[in-house]
Amino acid sequence: MTAPAAGQFCLRLLRRQLLLAVRRPVEIGNPLLFFAMVVALFPLGLGPAPGTLAGFASGVLWITALLSNLLTSDAVFRSDFEDGSLEQLLLAPQPLFLSVLAYIGAHWLTTGLLLALVSPVFALMLNLSTAALGALVASLLIGTALLSLIGGIGASLTVGLKRGGMLISLLILPLYMPVLIFGSAAVQAAVSGLPAGPYLAILGAMLCLAIALAPLAMAAGLRISIDA
Repeated sequence: MTAPAAGQFCLRLLRRQLLLAVRRPVEIGNPLLFFAMVVALFPLGLGPAPGTLAGFASGVLWITALLSNLLTSDAVFRSDFEDGSLEQLLLAPQPLFLSVLAYIGAHWLTTGLLLALVSPVFALMLNLSTAALGALVASLLIGTALLSLIGGIGASLTVGLKRGGMLISLLILPLYMPVLIFGSAAVQAAVSGLPAGPYLAILGAMLCLAIALAPLAMAAGLRISIDA
């Protein structure tokens, strides 16, 4: 039997990861529940004044989305590492570069995409201007994909550790900061009536760079973790 082509193999791998996620709905629900809880708690700390909430809304939503993404980054490769599937993936004839992209794609579809789609509801809770909702969703769609790619690098380096959750936070949080800055700046610009396009363009450029380089880093990190 001939091995499937690289593209076909990656699509199958993506479908497999999505099916596994659907069979474990808690892993999909946890980031959404965390996002909802944190956003709901901020008005208690900042006060219910609509003006105060609106001023902090963009930062609050983006910080919460970042932490929600970080919450699941550690599990990107862990289950396959524990059952030995990851070792078989490294031995497969298909490029590991494309295989890890399938893992990251599944992670983004089950976390970042859902967070971006539900974010307008929580934005209205924080009295964010309706004119900025489009910028919020666009920035989260691009930014969460970037966060998933960066988180995948940390996950690949710590997958062999029993308690890698804290270490992955220390490794990738500094890399998350530019995404947070430009993502929240895009929303704040829209709130102020300024064009959000330049900030979204910078996020898009960062995403293109991450798509090109992050899978190489993840592939190297997985080989190091499994050979160690």
